[in-house]
Amino acid sequence: MTPPPGTVLVADELRGLPGAPLACPAAALVDGELRRQGIPTARGPVDVVLSGVDTETTWTTFGGVALAVSVRVADTEARLAAKSTVGAWLAAGGPRTVVLAAPRSFCAGVERAVQVVERELVREPRVYVRKQIVHNTHVVADLESRGAVFVDELAEVPPSSTVVFSAHGVSPAVRSDADARSLRVIDATCPLVTKVHAEARRFAARGDTVILIGHAGHEEVDGTLGEVPDMRLVQSVADVSAVAVPDPTRVSYLTQTTLAVDETVSIIDALRARFPALRGPGSDDICYATTNRQNALRGVADRTELVLVVGSSNSSNSQRLVELASRQGTPAYLIEDVGSIRPQWLMGVRAVGLTAGASAPPRLVDEVVAALGGLGAVSVEEHETTRETIEFTLPSAVRGS
Repeated sequence: MTPPPGTVLVADELRGLPGAPLACPAAALVDGELRRQGIPTARGPVDVVLSGVDTETTWTTFGGVALAVSVRVADTEARLAAKSTVGAWLAAGGPRTVVLAAPRSFCAGVERAVQVVERELVREPRVYVRKQIVHNTHVVADLESRGAVFVDELAEVPPSSTVVFSAHGVSPAVRSDADARSLRVIDATCPLVTKVHAEARRFAARGDTVILIGHAGHEEVDGTLGEVPDMRLVQSVADVSAVAVPDPTRVSYLTQTTLAVDETVSIIDALRARFPALRGPGSDDICYATTNRQNALRGVADRTELVLVVGSSNSSNSQRLVELASRQGTPAYLIEDVGSIRPQWLMGVRAVGLTAGASAPPRLVDEVVAALGGLGAVSVEEHETTRETIEFTLPSAVRGS
């Protein structure tokens, strides 16, 4: 296969050597690094026998696998980038241990929300979803390829169409807008977010000023703030001193479900110091999945030299995992997928911690492990702190589909 002009062909398989073709498990790593440099890439088999006057192949084999790229000789920039990229990944190679945090990846709320859209797509060729159903680009892209249409606002949904509300929840104003447009609504809000909304209404009904601990602009926070007029938002300990309430003896707090547990405790302590009569929910608002993934990662970060967190940049719980590992002194990076990993991160690293946010598909973790195996022998261990068995019932609108 000859690469198009200016394009580097990254080998998924190396052919032309004695014996069977060699797999190239690290192809996604090479591909990602080249794309970051602005070099167009293609994926496919590379045959060393076909390398000649028109193309140049850079390849190496080790441990039963290979790294290989092919590029047209005339494409100087692409050829130099291909050589340097293969060299960088070879320098980052070697045997290593991958310690998997457990639990990781999808939680029950995410699984429920994704299933809602999947089931509705069986009934309808096009299903509208307000915002991202969950905060992961791979999940969204997969559902888009099957007919889901993601919109920012309900005005983009044709009247009388079906619309799914995302796992993050919506405000009463959004629900009213849907009714006004005669939309058929399927509510995929995580039940744990629904719990927070109910608490907000209950606290306000008893005459309390309600304080929400969370991140401004997050969809879950926007929905919760809409439940009660004049709810106060606090994002950090520093915000606490600026909170004004009409009656300091009647104050309640709630939290976003995807916060860092230790930071949230500090904010609650600061609120309680300012408002001694502060009341909160009967059980933690930070969801079980967020807590479990943070607890598992603490042990992993202690055992490793580098932590990789699979998740999208708009995923709050994924971002909190990166911050947690960093606070423990272990370098940590958020990666969208295996192509986001950079060779310099792995230089000299022999123990890698790996986890994924609650909205990241499990297959993305498997792909990281497989790619690292293309750089040298990998020993995989699992650090499990608990086993999740929670399941949430699907909305009645899709239960029978």
